[in-house]
Amino acid sequence: MNDRKPKRSGWIESFRRLREHTTAKLGLLFVLSLLLMAVLAPWVAPYDPDEQDFSVALSPPTLKHPFGTDEFGRDIFSRILYGSRPTLIIVLTATAIGLMVGGGAGLVSGYRGGRVDTVIMRFLDVLLAFPGILLALAIIAGIGPGMKGVIIATSVYSIPQLARVTRGSVLSVKENDYVMAARAIGEKTWNIILRYILPNAVMPILALTFLRMAMIIIIASSLSFLGVGIQPPTAEWGIMLSQGRNYVQIAPHLSIFPGIAIILVVLGFNLLGDSLRDALDPKYRRSE
Repeated sequence: MNDRKPKRSGWIESFRRLREHTTAKLGLLFVLSLLLMAVLAPWVAPYDPDEQDFSVALSPPTLKHPFGTDEFGRDIFSRILYGSRPTLIIVLTATAIGLMVGGGAGLVSGYRGGRVDTVIMRFLDVLLAFPGILLALAIIAGIGPGMKGVIIATSVYSIPQLARVTRGSVLSVKENDYVMAARAIGEKTWNIILRYILPNAVMPILALTFLRMAMIIIIASSLSFLGVGIQPPTAEWGIMLSQGRNYVQIAPHLSIFPGIAIILVVLGFNLLGDSLRDALDPKYRRSE
């Protein structure tokens, strides 16, 4: 009982500090905005995102069309709202896969050590040798464009970093006295991992997860911008940026508004990840 109270109070103190972070509040605001846009798009969007009206094509922002219209007369504000949906699906799915595969590999590698650790880490080093966008393009080339290809590409991109951070956290925890005591009394391996190691190793993993979410959005938007990700006429921010570059001089709003949407959401995940790292890092707590 006495051993658990400090851990619980430590978590409470961490989240108290997180609530006091101005950057955490700002990041949470941007992330929640993404969630609200994706959920409420059918009710908030004033127009069908695919509805064309060539009589108002390339119209600048007006009261009727707050963000203007594109070359087909489609309302940009509505398309940005609906464009949050594939972005949210990709970031949540790719992050979940990255955590399950990368986190699982890091847990096994860090706890088992020896040859298992060597084999897993060398394989992940191969993936880390490729720049993120090049690795994603190589995967897309084999799978083909579309939502499925983007999710797989961004998931594989996230696995190595999540695995390495998880492994490092496990290595720093597994030699603690309470883990060695659990081994000594004969507790099962997975019970030790899930009950004693993972709860105490989750803090840096949680912070990195939000930072990886920001990179997933950048990679997914880049793939769509290059024409190998999600395909038109789907409303997606990277596609909107790609289509708007042809009209930068006469209708810059086609690129400005989806670009701002990407910047704000990426900034939100980065701010939230940095704030979590500062609030949950035990070294940070001890330094105060």
